[in-house]
Amino acid sequence: MGRNLQTSGKLKPVDLARRHGLSTQTVRNYEEVGILPTASRTASGYRVYTPLHERALTAFLALVPGHGHATATAVMQALNRDAVDEAFQLIDESHVRLLHDRRTLRAVEGALSGLTDESAAAGTAGFRQTFIGPLAQELGVRPATLRKWEDAGLVRPRRDPLTGYRVYDPPDVRDAHLVHQLRRGGYLLEQIAPLITQVRTAGGVEPLEGALRDWHGRLSDRGRAMLRGAVALDAYLCERA
Repeated sequence: MGRNLQTSGKLKPVDLARRHGLSTQTVRNYEEVGILPTASRTASGYRVYTPLHERALTAFLALVPGHGHATATAVMQALNRDAVDEAFQLIDESHVRLLHDRRTLRAVEGALSGLTDESAAAGTAGFRQTFIGPLAQELGVRPATLRKWEDAGLVRPRRDPLTGYRVYDPPDVRDAHLVHQLRRGGYLLEQIAPLITQVRTAGGVEPLEGALRDWHGRLSDRGRAMLRGAVALDAYLCERA
């Protein structure tokens, strides 16, 4: 069946583009970077796509919402050069990131539920003292980003009196995780600042409730998008077999 699909049916770039609401140049770009298999050419040099290319494009577009454009691109590139194990590893790593985000959400919720009017340092179970390099690596950001957050007052690490190094205590690590997730959710630094202040002063977590609900929703949406992406990707793999 797969081989028949590869050879039966011919599509022009414009045909493939219209079916997915894309420009023909975008389709050509996808082929050039390896998202789509290399197309055959007519004697005049025009590209000829097949239903297999449509399956590849469908798979890629289905992968993007759950895994992001960069990972979806890398997965398709790996498959199209027959590096199937590499593609699966990329998908596994993406699922690990989703699991990490879920655990971070639970940790933040636990931290917030432990806050009291007397102490903003309560509820930091699961967060450990660390330094700027390890924390940046844990969050998947650059140390410069953490310094930018510090300049904005969103994280307040202390300085080791002997070395001058930044030391992030558990409350600081909690704040950094919260800032990171809110940034990923599209919040601006100036929007995050009052939320972080609310957490620190422990005057109540009501301002964060909407953000947490949105966070839960985004994680659920990513999980479902990953499932849809897996279905489309499996269909493409079956046709390639």
